[in-house]
Amino acid sequence: MLTGTLAAAVTPLRAGGAELDADAFGPLLDLYADAGLDGVLAFGSNGEGVLLSVEERRRGLRIFVAAAAGRLDVAAHCGAQTTADTVALAAGAAEAGAAAVAVIGPPYFPLDERAQFAHFAAAARACAPLPFYVYEFARTSGYPVALDVLRRLREEAPNFAGMKVSDSPWEAFEPYLSLGVDVFVGPEALIHRGIAGGAVGAVSALAAAFPREVAAVVHAPTAEGAAGLARLRARLERFPRQAAMKRVLAWKGVPLRADVRGPLRDLTVDEAQELERWLASS
Repeated sequence: MLTGTLAAAVTPLRAGGAELDADAFGPLLDLYADAGLDGVLAFGSNGEGVLLSVEERRRGLRIFVAAAAGRLDVAAHCGAQTTADTVALAAGAAEAGAAAVAVIGPPYFPLDERAQFAHFAAAARACAPLPFYVYEFARTSGYPVALDVLRRLREEAPNFAGMKVSDSPWEAFEPYLSLGVDVFVGPEALIHRGIAGGAVGAVSALAAAFPREVAAVVHAPTAEGAAGLARLRARLERFPRQAAMKRVLAWKGVPLRADVRGPLRDLTVDEAQELERWLASS
């Protein structure tokens, strides 16, 4: 079972974002382990997962697991546009040695409760007995996962272990704490309230670039600490996020390119200079 602080990891890419950069995974996971993280979520929103092919994600997950070398739990985000692709990714994650599988609801079509349950149940079966987590993020998927769907999943999918909840404000987040499953906080601003309310940790996009700072707040959650992380996240979000995070990691010494998969973009020259000035002054 997952616990503690997980980074929603970036995915190392090269050739203008067209290829996985296999050589950069090891140094990236070294930094995460040295910073005190408990694990990573591979190929989530921060990791450009939905922009990669099924085969790229399956190959990349094997590289993540090998690079973690038992030091970090590697959870695989297997959400995809179709149930068939989601099932293939979930089954592959179990075979690759992932510690858990997470799935966001497919975007674009607003699925009703019957369709939501069928999709998540199929993914949970595909990776069983590996722990299965629902990734709730209504802003990204376009709809919330219904509480009744999750209650039914808890009853009918023995490996349904918990959720990553990235909804905010607190009023949107809080209902998912009532389900009796492990909950990980997505929004850094809610880490202290979420953990006080029973969450078991955080799966943080910010931790992909600032792992030590996020781990410290999860370990000793305070309102002041969470507010500081929120300010740091807001500062970073002034730039195209995925490319900016890769540039931050490169500034910290990880041999990582800023390459992202289109339609995401790298920073402009002016943006890159502004980012470097901020990092140098912080």
